[in-house]
Amino acid sequence: MREFFAASVLRSPELRLESCAASVGEAKACLDHAGNGVDVLLTDLGLPDGSGLEVIRYARQRHPACEALVISMFGDEDNVLASIEAGALGYIHKDAAPDDIANTILEMKAGASPISPMIARRVLSKYRSMQGNSAPAPLYATPAAIKNEAFEPEKGLLSRREQEVLELIARGFSYSEIADLKNLSVHTVQTHVRSLYGKLEVHSKMEAVMEATRMCLLPQQAPAAVPR
Repeated sequence: MREFFAASVLRSPELRLESCAASVGEAKACLDHAGNGVDVLLTDLGLPDGSGLEVIRYARQRHPACEALVISMFGDEDNVLASIEAGALGYIHKDAAPDDIANTILEMKAGASPISPMIARRVLSKYRSMQGNSAPAPLYATPAAIKNEAFEPEKGLLSRREQEVLELIARGFSYSEIADLKNLSVHTVQTHVRSLYGKLEVHSKMEAVMEATRMCLLPQQAPAAVPR
């Protein structure tokens, strides 16, 4: 699988393969000798001599601008959350790995946070259960919750277009699908996403949905269908 992904990167005229490694030790050595810095780290979690989480943390230390993308058979909530905490911006289950990983890498560099739908659902469920131990924040704010001061939404925080993009992100639409739905360019959608990320102080789609849920910025319920 590592060779398959490497071949995909090599075929892309917009990417350059810095190195490949089969273990934590090899990965650290590659990161130590990367001359011009590393923009993207693609890693598994289960490595022969340790965890890919260690590689992610090391990459962030050696190359602060490096963005990590995890592709792993581990799809449980704990591993996903641990990866995000370590610095990963995307998490793809191996069973749902794209045929062309180069496109996924380019999308991530353009501001996306790739995550397999099945994993996103599990993590959001885990997040809601964690919130249930204290002051629960529903996935979509209820009228009663909005009246409660603890869940008072920050009105005016997002522009109308940013709010629309956020709601579509929460429903799982990709940037290109949002662009089609709203008659925008993908670049414009990415600009709105970067803006709302800054306002919410988050770095990924998942974090944006979680933070927006906590702040009651999502509607009570999503429409059943969206015209295409």
